[in-house]
Amino acid sequence: MTIRTAVLPVAGLGTRFLPITKSLPKEMLPVVDAPLIQYVVEEAWSAGMEQVVLVSSRGKAILEDHFDTSPELESALEAKGAEALLATLRELTPAGVGRIASVRQSAPLGLGHAVLCARAVVGNEPFAVLLPDDLIWTEESTPTVLRQMVDAFQHKGSSLVAVMEVDPSQTDKYGVIDPVDREIKPGERLIQTQGLVEKPEPAQAPSNLAVIGRYILTPDVFDLLENGKRGAGGEIQLTDAICALLPSQSVYGYRFEGTRFDCGDKVGYQMANLALSLHRPEMRERLLPFLQEQLAHWGGVGGG
Repeated sequence: MTIRTAVLPVAGLGTRFLPITKSLPKEMLPVVDAPLIQYVVEEAWSAGMEQVVLVSSRGKAILEDHFDTSPELESALEAKGAEALLATLRELTPAGVGRIASVRQSAPLGLGHAVLCARAVVGNEPFAVLLPDDLIWTEESTPTVLRQMVDAFQHKGSSLVAVMEVDPSQTDKYGVIDPVDREIKPGERLIQTQGLVEKPEPAQAPSNLAVIGRYILTPDVFDLLENGKRGAGGEIQLTDAICALLPSQSVYGYRFEGTRFDCGDKVGYQMANLALSLHRPEMRERLLPFLQEQLAHWGGVGGG
């Protein structure tokens, strides 16, 4: 089965980043020199997606505008001979890649509801879900996480959730999978699960494998989202629907290769900016001395 569509829930208010998110969607916050949403859309294209569906809300038209053409700006850059900048701009809408569509989430009824809003566009076929808050960086020689998961889906044909190991004391901050086999081999990528537990206390957690914002789901999940019981806060929970798939199909955790940054958190967002800046040689040369000075000043490495 071919996966053609990636769903990106982007309707949130971004309250943790106020006041900047009062007028700017958090998905447009820059990581180095590109907005967060761009990294996730590029990940979708690299995995062979034919369309990206933005599940959006009022005031977020700027997300679609970012990927639209801008003839006036392109003409101005051409007149200045700014070929490098012009090429960068045109890479936002490269020829031969898929289209971007948008649907509205009329009320904030949870992640499951956001996914359900995309049903008419996705149709009756498997699809991917990417949460833009999770920026996952991979080396140039390594496929993106969604590409890794698409390849795994072609092998298994079952729903997948991306997982990563977290400190056992931190399980109450994540959804956690309950593996069928508690003895997980080092380097094992695909881990069959018998359930997902939302934010378990460390003593009750069935594992330390936390669910991260990448999913590949079969279309059966739509009926479960539409007809299932509301979860905490009266919201439609994606975790509940994935658990409801288990009696009829296998669900796997996919332990991906890559580094995840939680850009829904101010510290995680700054970490992403710092790490991706240091990855660029022309920026690293100036940043490293500055960081060493700051560490010494604040009593870190090199400080007294």
